Amino acid sequence: MSISSQLTFFELLDKKVVVADGAMGTMLYQHGAFVNTCYDELNLTRPDLISRIHTEYVQAGADFIETNTFGANHIKLAQFGLAEKTEEINEKAVELAKNAAGTNVLVAGAIGPSASQLPNKKTSQSDFAKAFSRQAKALVRAGVDFLILETFFNLDEMLLAIASVGKVTDIPVIAQLTVSEEKETAYGNQLQQGISRISEEATVAAVGLNCSIGPSAMLDSLKLIKNLTDKPISLQPNAGLPKHVDGRLMYMCTPEYMAEYAKRFFENGAKIIGGCCGTTPAHIKEIARTLKPLERISTPSQSKTTITIRSEQAAAKEPVPLKDRSRLGKKLANGEKIISIEISPPKGIETSRLLEKASLCSEMGIDTINIPDGPRASSRLSAMITAITIQQNVPIETILHLCCRDKNLISIQSDLLGAQAIGIRNLLLITGDPPKIGEYPDASGVFDLDSIQLTAVVNNLNRGIDIARKLLKSQLSFTIAVGVNPVASNFNLELDRFSKKVEAGAEYAITQPVFDTQSFFKFLEAIEPFKVPIVAGIWPFTSYKNAEFMKNEVPGVIVPDEILEKMYAAKNRQQALQTGVEIAREVMEEIDKHVAGFAISAPFGNVKIPLAVLGKIDVSDI
Repeated sequence: MSISSQLTFFELLDKKVVVADGAMGTMLYQHGAFVNTCYDELNLTRPDLISRIHTEYVQAGADFIETNTFGANHIKLAQFGLAEKTEEINEKAVELAKNAAGTNVLVAGAIGPSASQLPNKKTSQSDFAKAFSRQAKALVRAGVDFLILETFFNLDEMLLAIASVGKVTDIPVIAQLTVSEEKETAYGNQLQQGISRISEEATVAAVGLNCSIGPSAMLDSLKLIKNLTDKPISLQPNAGLPKHVDGRLMYMCTPEYMAEYAKRFFENGAKIIGGCCGTTPAHIKEIARTLKPLERISTPSQSKTTITIRSEQAAAKEPVPLKDRSRLGKKLANGEKIISIEISPPKGIETSRLLEKASLCSEMGIDTINIPDGPRASSRLSAMITAITIQQNVPIETILHLCCRDKNLISIQSDLLGAQAIGIRNLLLITGDPPKIGEYPDASGVFDLDSIQLTAVVNNLNRGIDIARKLLKSQLSFTIAVGVNPVASNFNLELDRFSKKVEAGAEYAITQPVFDTQSFFKFLEAIEPFKVPIVAGIWPFTSYKNAEFMKNEVPGVIVPDEILEKMYAAKNRQQALQTGVEIAREVMEEIDKHVAGFAISAPFGNVKIPLAVLGKIDVSDI
């Protein structure tokens, strides 16, 4: 290679969120290795098995894999009569990992604690220091790209390991402590104290946590430590808490659950994300699918395209007054409540049921039909065609979602011109879910623009200026809505992006479904300076399972436990539906005076449910 391993490591950190591998020990256990086996010796006795596991993590999408050397120091190896093979075991481990990694994946030399306590009667502090130095020398000599000190319960031992490694090599080091749900190590070291102290070590390139706790508790810990260090943060939680099932130890977190928390880790500032005990290649594959598209989406400053938010051209026109753009725009301008019902496009080409739903909404006095564009990266009938079909056949306006994921900027502008020409006047501008979370994970995401830049594009078109900053013969006249999440896990980032959307030209916002009203009021207080009308998203639950799914598996949504308890208490389908409708009504009544309207979803495409929430029909008629 033409660049040093150190530069490669730091370039990796600088350019992207880094996906680590999962648990070697778990995989060996699943392949029949007994718990009293020296797992490190398997580098010599079962190299085929070690290679296979490494390869599975590489194929799953890991950016680096760890050598099978967690316990390969001479103190621990002596317990198996293998101390004299320390160098051979470590060097073979690196060979196996590098062969599996190829040229695109880095190899981390794994070093675990030397013993259960430090110091003790039989082993002095200098003995531990020699063990760390000896292992580090062997790993570096064999060619690892960096070292990872992991699963340290004792801050003193971690600091000794860092110092010992630093005396024999200058390659980067990731240092990871292990803490309990009470945020302290087994030796009583407080989480914040430990991370702050480790961060002071010059040889440490990244700090973090691994093992012992699951994703939820690790997210809590991340929120405590992210402001304590300016170094990259690494997180590798267990796949939940283990349970004994038919005599075997099983970790119960699903790959999807781990991936959702991986996204939250990233949103809260973690840079290196993987897994520990119980984390398999299936977990890492789902984590990689979720994380790898996010870096580009979450950092619009790195986008390939630069859009001028407000043109300085003197010939630019003033936008058409909001009240003259559409019926919805008129209600917004007059401060009247807006009621929209969200209906997803059909999965096929049949539109008769779609028109029946739209007609019913029109008859019931609903203002608009809200049409998602490829929700959850799914493939459905074109959102624009859906909007056109409705507006040409039913006397009701639509709000067309326009997503950045699937089209380049040329196609987006063409669609905007076409939407204007055909009579669509209301837009909700979104970045869009990455393809890898949907039904077609191998599809390419374009993302020439994000929602902030797209807002600037539409704002400029409304002033008669196209993407190339050329003047149009006729200006466009869209109402411009953007999305916002009142309970985003990284609230400050959400506020920052929302302020940029307002600066770019957003005229109102539609939120994610609101369940937690107290958090919603805090959000409204935070955005009050922006003076932008807020339309609250509302989702009526249809069952406890539906509520549980929303709580655990839909990103950006918080469902309070008391709401889950209400849904759980419903004894049958009709009761559950009634309860879901009542909860939605209660939320709307509580926030009604503070919002410009409501965008109510139609669960499973049933528009009668939101109509029941509005009191237009009785729940018994659903």
